[in-house]
Amino acid sequence: MARNIEFNEELAIQKAMQVFWKKGYNATSLRDLTDAMQINSSSLYNTIGDKQELFVRCVQLYTNLRKQDWEKRLASERSPFSTLVDYIHEAVNIIINGEFSCMAVKSAFEVATNDQRVKEILVQDDQRAYQFLHDLIKNAMDQGEISNDEDPALLADYFNSTWTGWYESYILHKDPIKIKRMAEYFIKQLSK
Repeated sequence: MARNIEFNEELAIQKAMQVFWKKGYNATSLRDLTDAMQINSSSLYNTIGDKQELFVRCVQLYTNLRKQDWEKRLASERSPFSTLVDYIHEAVNIIINGEFSCMAVKSAFEVATNDQRVKEILVQDDQRAYQFLHDLIKNAMDQGEISNDEDPALLADYFNSTWTGWYESYILHKDPIKIKRMAEYFIKQLSK
């Protein structure tokens, strides 16, 4: 009797996430996914469902990984302002050097307008991003690293939307210096 190969669903979803992240939803074929996951299409349909269901699960995984990263940063012993500056620099590096850039932003523009489940996941992710930034900024204010004259809610919203604008600007202009200058300007404004 032939032995069944055990299917690791979590690992398969991680592999599929990498494909969606790199190519986007529309450019990813079922063949791309099954090749990356090392399964056949019937196994995909029997265990996870169709391409859309797999994508929803991949977006959920991606946003869960971001949440874990934010929680780790907030729990760090480093100064809140240093953590925020590092986060801004990492965001810039992801935009200009990252092979895949931000899956949440890509998914918001490509899929969320037509898929309510993806939109709900991304709204929740956006709210967590806002809360992470708000808490980090508020902690920096409490430690005197950012002026108490600032509004942490406004700064968190501003950075969240600004970061998406940097991403769009880089897609259109491919000008890394422009993105770096905008980030440094934002950091400078925070540290006044």
